[in-house]
Amino acid sequence: MKLLKLITAGSILLTAMTANAQEADNTTSRQPSLGVKGGVNFATVTGDDFDSPDSRTSFHVGLVGELPLADILSLQVEALYSGQGFKSDIDGGLIGGDGKVEYQLDYINVPVLAKIYATRGLSFEVGPQFSFKVNEEIDSDANDDGGDLDLNEAKDFDFGIAGGITFQTDMGLFATGRYIYGVTEIVEDTDVKNSVFQIGIGYKF
Repeated sequence: MKLLKLITAGSILLTAMTANAQEADNTTSRQPSLGVKGGVNFATVTGDDFDSPDSRTSFHVGLVGELPLADILSLQVEALYSGQGFKSDIDGGLIGGDGKVEYQLDYINVPVLAKIYATRGLSFEVGPQFSFKVNEEIDSDANDDGGDLDLNEAKDFDFGIAGGITFQTDMGLFATGRYIYGVTEIVEDTDVKNSVFQIGIGYKF
């Protein structure tokens, strides 16, 4: 009887120790991290004051930092250079000019995201994005240095909501897909807002 009690107590103790070890392993596997990321943008605009332009294909690149807050929750902050805008046949309208042109509206984007882990390595993120304009121009030939016309019509600050999904390996490599919807107007008193879909890859140290 005493032997049975000892075996039972030992089994309970071993189970508890194993569970604690697994919990500790899951927690320590997610430490604060800093990394780099980059990828492709498919950018356009939405709103009643501009009629269905084509998307501008560009890129984003920058830094990403993640701070775990709980077993399944992290805070992720990024600083990205992001090429946005659109491409369209324009006859007057918002920008002016004729022919096929690319409206290049580039930002430093700072998304601040709540990152929720569904399973190990798979997470969903959502949060506000703060954007600061660094370049605005019309380019009548996106594949050449000529044809550029600098503008200063768009507001210097843009606010949006970002949401997406990320899969990260144990090695720190990750792939992500994200959509950013602009909340504020690009140009004052004009119903035109940013709309960007991003696909990217990166690495966290």
